[in-house]
Formats: sequence, structure tokens, C-alpha cells
Amino acid sequence: MHNKEVKKETSLIHKGYVSKNHHDSLTIPLYQTSTFAFSSAEEGERRFAGEESGNIYSRLGNPTVSLLEERMMELESGKGALAFGSGMAAVSAVLLHVIKSGDHIMCSRGIYGCTFGLLEMFEEKFNISHSFHAMETEEEIEAAIRPNTACLYIETPINPTMEIVDLSLVIKIAKKHGIKVIVDNTFSSPFLQNPLEMGADYVLHSATKYINGHGDVIAGLLVGNDADDMMKLRMTVQKDVGGIISPFDAWLLIRGLKTLHVRMDRHTQNAGTVLSYLKNEPFVENIYYPFDESHPQYHIAKKQMKAGGGLISFTIRGGKEAAQLFLNSLSLIKIAVSLGDAETLIQHPATMTHSVIPEMEREKMGITHSLLRVSVGLEHPEDLINDLKQAFIKVQDQMPTTNVN
Repeated sequence: MHNKEVKKETSLIHKGYVSKNHHDSLTIPLYQTSTFAFSSAEEGERRFAGEESGNIYSRLGNPTVSLLEERMMELESGKGALAFGSGMAAVSAVLLHVIKSGDHIMCSRGIYGCTFGLLEMFEEKFNISHSFHAMETEEEIEAAIRPNTACLYIETPINPTMEIVDLSLVIKIAKKHGIKVIVDNTFSSPFLQNPLEMGADYVLHSATKYINGHGDVIAGLLVGNDADDMMKLRMTVQKDVGGIISPFDAWLLIRGLKTLHVRMDRHTQNAGTVLSYLKNEPFVENIYYPFDESHPQYHIAKKQMKAGGGLISFTIRGGKEAAQLFLNSLSLIKIAVSLGDAETLIQHPATMTHSVIPEMEREKMGITHSLLRVSVGLEHPEDLINDLKQAFIKVQDQMPTTNVN
């Protein structure tokens, strides 16, 4: 490629790959191998000693995986990147890297259910405490920081309430106290938000979602702002705990990245159309979408995100019974957890993705039995709206006492 710097959309397709080094294959090769042969015993010794670069064993590095990591590093403007076998493997690895027994993790008010379960495990087994905070003001954040606070763990937008955390504010305060900031950027994708550019230390993704985009991979990605630190993480936590990605899954993610920008544009466009419909649907009580002007943190979302993305959460009149009836009445839209697929997916967080969280804690996070989360896919938006309409009609017919006035 020529030396002039190219845009991220171009890097998604070309970064790091020279076809002449791979028998002129236009498509990036899949190195589906567990180990690599050395030309001599001395070469093997040098590589294990770190005196010579080169492949050793796919848990430590693989050419296909390395190219995925290089492209993610470019996308998130980082200094190092690591690929994992799941989003939770990435979450576990970075937390294990920055904390020790007796430390405290300060979290955004809402987090993914399995992340909550991991934090509970840390507290029970290793005496690592955690707490949840809205992080809305400097005073609140300062008051919540403890002498043993090791990191701030943030989702923004928060899953599934779509609350927005002001990254600039949080990062400024964390830097003053020398505390690491970890941001789960799954809901935005690196095409819509780049926390490292705002000063975060680590950004992670469930690559299962928008990075892949096709619903056929489980994977995670972590990008950091310090190359030496990320290499240390690679050669300690990732190597020894072993939550690595397979070369084939890395190859599928590279394929998915090539269309990330096109897909995110369509996800966002479709979400805007569905949002307009939901705002006029009598059965819908509240709608949560970052770029909706009625969103309480709309101005923050506009400041740190390029667009609102493809996730919409909303509450439905009639509670759990109406919510489940509505889901069961859908036809085109699939009841499924996950997000970022070509297919539109909808789920009930209180009984699905966040069911592990105790009800009292869920209520504090705003995850009620009336709340639904929809991942708007790539279908024609008119078809999605027609499916939503017929489902709402069925709810109205079967629950006529529900007040929609």
C-alpha cells in the first residue's frame, strides 16, 4: 500500500496484509495450526528466550490472529491488541491483569449479566470488591473512589438501559488518581466510538457482536494504549489462563471487519426508522436510544459517539406478561440474545441476559420486567415495522384491559 495515511474504512480491508508474501492470495490465509516448526534447536531456543521474533505455538501467537489484532489496534487507535475466545475471556483477562486481592473495582451503574457474575466471583473467592455508580458528576465520582480502587470499569452505552457515561469526565478524574479505565465498547463498535482516543487505558469488545456481524463466531478483543503493558498481558494472563481465539474464528472476524463500516451505517439508519415508529406506538411507555433528543444524556452521546448505533431499548405497558406476549407474537424478528447480527434480534433482559443479577440490583439499574432490548438488523425497515405493528395488535387483542390511553 502507498505511504499516504488511509481512512479507517480502507484499513478495515487492507491493513497489515501483503498478498505477495502469501502466494498472491487475495484473501488472507487461514493458518489452522496448533504449532510451528523451527529450522533448528537454536532457533527454538532463541524464540522461547524472546531473543528472536517468530511463531512458536498458536496459544502464544498465530499469523491469522496477529493480523486481526493489528487491524483492531488500528481501528481503536491503540498500541497493542489481543484476541480472545469470548468477550468474557477479554473481560476476565484485563481485570485479572489490573487487580489483586483486596482491591476495589468501581463500575458504571449497569453492566452485562456475566460481567456481574464475574465480579461476584472475584469478591467471594479473592476479596476483590466492586460497587456501581451513575458517574454523572465529578463530586459523585470523587466520593466513590476508595483508597484501594484499582480500576474504573465502564459500559457506555450501558447494556441494556442505554445510559451514557461521560468518558471525558471519568477519565480526567481517574488520571488524577492514577486509576486505570477499562471501557466495554461493544454496543458502539470501534466505528462509532473510540475510548482510547479520549484517554482510556483499555477498550474491549464482545467481537461476537458488531465486529463479526454474522452471528457465527464467539470471540472477544482487547485493545490497550501501552504496547509494553499489552505484551506483558499477552505473556502472562492470556498465555497462562489460556482464553485464546482459534485461527478460524479470527479469520471469520477479519472477514466481518471488512464490512463493519457499511453495516454500522445500515444498522444506525434502520434503528432511526424503528425509533420513529416506536415513539408513536401507544403500547410503548419509554424509549432509550443515545441519539434520541429526549435521551437524558443525549448531549454526551453526541459528544463522544459518531452515531447512535443499532440498539434500542424500550418499556411496554402491561409488565412481564405483556412483554412476553409481545415477543411471542413476533414473526420476522427473532427472540434471541446477542446483537449486531444481520438479523434483527429482541430479548427480555430481566429474564435473559441479566437474570443472574438479583432483582433488587436489577431494579436499581433500571432493568424492569417491562424492558425489552432490540438489536436492529439489516433487513428493510418497513418489514421490521410491519412485524412490530402486528405483534402490538396481538397484545392489544389479548390484553384489552391494558391502558394505552
